[in-house]
Amino acid sequence: MRALLKAVTFPEILMGLKETLKHLFTPSVTLQYPHVKRSLPGGYRGMLSLLRYSDGGEKCVGCDLCEATCPSRVITVVSAEVQGEPTKRYAKEYYMDMTRCVFCGLCVEACPVDALGMTKEYEWAVYDKRSLRLNKEQLLAIGDRSFPERERPVQDQYHNVATFNIGRPQLPQKQY
Repeated sequence: MRALLKAVTFPEILMGLKETLKHLFTPSVTLQYPHVKRSLPGGYRGMLSLLRYSDGGEKCVGCDLCEATCPSRVITVVSAEVQGEPTKRYAKEYYMDMTRCVFCGLCVEACPVDALGMTKEYEWAVYDKRSLRLNKEQLLAIGDRSFPERERPVQDQYHNVATFNIGRPQLPQKQY
């Protein structure tokens, strides 16, 4: 008898209709996307960027740790030494292919000077994927607009650092 009743009433269809009617009268949660943007969670990892100090100097020292840590080999760094200061290095060229990035954040964690940052940007659709191979200037521009508050240079934060720099003999020695 029960099998006959199931065959006649199709309980699966009735259960599906019940679920549909339940959601039919609930308020909508749709956002009008270009005009209203959703708030992102605190740990969101979006577009990568290079950061600067408050005086406009670049934070990247060209150590290549981000390149070595990246699991998908997205980052390419070409390092060079500062003329006249053999102990100072910088990133002469910095490239990042955002089409292959998995947004894991390992490069940000590996950076010893906090020169990389993950932004909250997620709107970077393009017609040509070759335009997502970003160079140093583009990455610095992304960092400038996403991180307007900047850190002071190391020699301004720690006054003893300047005395240990052998490339700057004009600085006064530390007073004991």
